[in-house]
Amino acid sequence: MNRVSRYLLQHFSELFSSLFFILFFITSVVFFIKITALTAIIKMNFLELGTLYIYLLPKTLVYTLPITFFIALCITLFNLSKENETIVLFTLGYNPKKIAQLFLSLSSILSFLLILDIFVLIPISKQLNANFLEYKKAEAKFNIKANEFGQKFADWLVYIEHSDDNKLYSGVTLYQVATQKEDEKLIIASNAIIDNEKGVLRLNLEQGKIFEFTKDAIQQVDFERMHINSQPKTAVGAMQSIKEYWDGVFVDSRRAYDLSFFLLIALFPIASTFIALSIGIVTYRYNKGGIYIAMFATISIYLILTTLVSTWQPQIAPLVVFLITFFIAYKIYQKRIRAVF
Repeated sequence: MNRVSRYLLQHFSELFSSLFFILFFITSVVFFIKITALTAIIKMNFLELGTLYIYLLPKTLVYTLPITFFIALCITLFNLSKENETIVLFTLGYNPKKIAQLFLSLSSILSFLLILDIFVLIPISKQLNANFLEYKKAEAKFNIKANEFGQKFADWLVYIEHSDDNKLYSGVTLYQVATQKEDEKLIIASNAIIDNEKGVLRLNLEQGKIFEFTKDAIQQVDFERMHINSQPKTAVGAMQSIKEYWDGVFVDSRRAYDLSFFLLIALFPIASTFIALSIGIVTYRYNKGGIYIAMFATISIYLILTTLVSTWQPQIAPLVVFLITFFIAYKIYQKRIRAVF
């Protein structure tokens, strides 16, 4: 790599780092607000909120890195044009074609890393996030409080005299009404605790008695330990392999849309490199304004096109939208840059 390339990359990397931090912070705040909204229905501590935030990081990177790359490239080249440094580069023989080759190589590496993120990290993080939420929802459904009537665990009505923050209960009474298959039952225990194992809750009772009421008699059984299991309706799902997860695009329209949308966002750095050059490399005396409008318009049109085509035809959207965008960008580059500089 020659000095000119290093010079361009230095300017680009400094701006890219600053913009990435800003966009990443804004996106993180948006996602974090969504996470904290869950605390209205699920009790979570700060560590658990942090866990959910980590699960969202792969998706956050897909949204922020491509847009940051495009904006940073546009502004870097525009600043060089403003100081007439691009003219100096062209005079020294470093023409627009070499600049395009340099940043196309960089955008290709970035897109490749983002595609790996989409195919590997996002499926894992999405399933972990969903399972964690189901785990917490299952736990919230069985948040038994002391001295309250009408609470249930599985088919049992539950009353407890005392509980603490560690979910340790004392003075526990459980009652099961008679059914066609089972007789009326009453359980009294000194202590109890609830365990949550992958969404399956178990009530562990200690030092108690079981009373079973039949038509003819009352039977009593003493116990030291007893376990009652309850399977919630929203059980924690099994983790799919990456192959199994993405095989779902053929039967799940939502998953097909997600794959199409994320792939197009990941390919945006390559698709938009020529447009970034066309926006950033200008004759500053005649083109002082319009860069920010052009950047916003490019990003908006690409996102709208990505959303619409991914909704209509998710199977072919990545190929069609990428090729159309890349072709149009190259034509604009030829007209505005190659023909002038």
